Amino acid sequence: MKRMILSLLCMLSIAMARADEGMWTLYNLPQAVFEQMKQEGFSLNYDDLYNSENAVMHSVVNFSGYCSGVVVSPDGLVFTNHHCGFEAIRSHSTVEHDYMLNGFCANSFEEELPNPNMFVSFMRSQTDISQQLREAGFFDAAQEKQEAMIDSLQKALSDSVKAIDKTLHVDIDAFFEGNSFFATVYQDFHDVRLVFAVPKSMGKFGGETDNWMWPRQTCDFSVFRIYADPESNGPADYNEKNVPYHPKHWAPVSIEGYKEGDFAMTLGYPGSTSRYLSSYGIQERRDAQNEPRAQVRGVKQEVMKKHMNQSEAVRIKYDSKYAQSANYWKNSIGMNKCIDSIGLIRQKQEFEQRIRTWQDETGYLKGKLDFDRLAELYAQRLQAMKVWTNFIETFYGTSELNNRALRAMRMPLEGPADKPKKQYTTFEDNSEKWDAPLDKEVMAVLLKNYREKVPANYLPAFYKVIDGKFGGNYQAYVDHLYGKSALMKSGKKIFVNKKSFSKDPGYQYGQDLMDLMATLRGEMLGTYDEIEEQERMLCDAKLKMEWDLPHYSDANFTMRLSYGQVKEFELGGQPSGWYTTAESIVKKMNQGDANSDYFAEPIMKELLSQDNYGKYQDQNTGKMHLCFLTNNDITGGNSGSPMFNGKGELIGLAFDGNWDSLASDILFDSRLARCIGVDIRFVLYMMDRWGHADRLLKEINAK
Repeated sequence: MKRMILSLLCMLSIAMARADEGMWTLYNLPQAVFEQMKQEGFSLNYDDLYNSENAVMHSVVNFSGYCSGVVVSPDGLVFTNHHCGFEAIRSHSTVEHDYMLNGFCANSFEEELPNPNMFVSFMRSQTDISQQLREAGFFDAAQEKQEAMIDSLQKALSDSVKAIDKTLHVDIDAFFEGNSFFATVYQDFHDVRLVFAVPKSMGKFGGETDNWMWPRQTCDFSVFRIYADPESNGPADYNEKNVPYHPKHWAPVSIEGYKEGDFAMTLGYPGSTSRYLSSYGIQERRDAQNEPRAQVRGVKQEVMKKHMNQSEAVRIKYDSKYAQSANYWKNSIGMNKCIDSIGLIRQKQEFEQRIRTWQDETGYLKGKLDFDRLAELYAQRLQAMKVWTNFIETFYGTSELNNRALRAMRMPLEGPADKPKKQYTTFEDNSEKWDAPLDKEVMAVLLKNYREKVPANYLPAFYKVIDGKFGGNYQAYVDHLYGKSALMKSGKKIFVNKKSFSKDPGYQYGQDLMDLMATLRGEMLGTYDEIEEQERMLCDAKLKMEWDLPHYSDANFTMRLSYGQVKEFELGGQPSGWYTTAESIVKKMNQGDANSDYFAEPIMKELLSQDNYGKYQDQNTGKMHLCFLTNNDITGGNSGSPMFNGKGELIGLAFDGNWDSLASDILFDSRLARCIGVDIRFVLYMMDRWGHADRLLKEINAK
């Protein structure tokens, strides 16, 4: 009877986990999943996803290691989100030519702007190598040996594909919490140029007010182009002689539109989910990561915003940094709210009890997977993890002095190797990238905040200097560091092995940070390996208990497919609606004087107040659609992912999730989880009526 009840519970759980849940790898997409896709409206063949020369996956790219994108033309045009191109747009902006504020449109190939640190990567193939590793004894080896085995195999596989094509390489990634490993062949293109961007008022319309919210009207897109070697049509470093890349396949763009219930599919590179994570791990995420992250970033952003509002030059420097910080500040707040509101920790505890019961019945991993031990291990590191989050959010990437102090001892040295005292390092003059008054105030405020949030035994030694020499005045201490430390003398030689450097206040500050970092790492590393192993076995037990069901691995920034329907959600008995219209953005624009996030130039209001939008107007509703909802399963990294209809045609770009489902990185709630996308017709309308980008529209040739 107990076995029957357990079986029924499993079946009920799967019935509740709708088919729209899942981030599926393409090369081994379960047949049952494909059949469900067909039932919901997918009309292409199985091989048209991955195996054929014109497979949909060939048009999708990893965009610069943090977003996704899609190739939409025979000349290598790439669509991604505006916020994915944010830093590139910002880096080309000046007070005189502010592309962030005013937008950008290249009227010829020659006007397209290169981006030295940007790349796009195509996945060419993928293979499960778990059995190969198993036969080599990988899963029985110590962690250090496992890492060496992965490095060795990855090099060998890369060498083998490079022998065929020197522009290819192989990455090996862990799947299913380290129970499986896949090898993926990639081809990277490093000459990627900015082609088109709408003004920030549209590309980031709604700002932090609307971030993670629905309804949305954000025209979140930017356009880049891949350039290639003129002879091989392959990857090449930037060169004026490079030519537009000619892909074998690109995504057809459709302006036919969609209606509620239509099939929708998203392909992209979701960054990280934790759906196999234990209840103890979720509690740590809530209390020791999300909570302190949101608190520290809130303090930092208040100072940043004050300085950005006072100077256009400062705003340009910090627009991208502020947006990056604010995105996961709000995400952390929303995730914690969802964890508590849906009782996620309790749900996980109930599921873990089911696994315990199944484990007692089957004996699987008995004596190995130990829930009580897992609880004990998480409890041991809870305080250290909370301090660690405070430490990282306070001292990593928050000021130029912090950056230099933590890099000083790790930078390559110049000078004679046989004369250490004559070896030196230098910091380039990067003053155009940061603002001293903002930088110093952020650092001072965060130093004070850190002391208030962590136990006294986790304070770096320099706090004694702040108290003793500076009377507890954090700003005075920061001014002293910036004024006296050799680290802040850009372009000058810093002789790091001379005795005098050990007395440098910036060096001493950095050394104190490194000492505390070593302490924290030591406290956490004592439990890290065992927690990882217990979490791996927990995932293994779930897979074995539900052996007859298809499973997908947590996201790890490898290409994934998710599918579902164009669909609204209901919250508090109220339907959300599944698309937004031009009328709704104009209504918000009218509030621009009271809320700067809703400011837009008069031309934008004019363009979105038309009586008729021609071919860009939806033929079913008679409205100009701006953004829409699907129940596709996405997370960070999916930004810029193409949203396809059942024929594999591009209908939009994913750019956000909704506030009510921010815990979906841990548990997908099919009732609430939604993907917010910008309608491709809104994208093309802005390119046409605002940008007058006729050459690009002709190249895209939307149908």
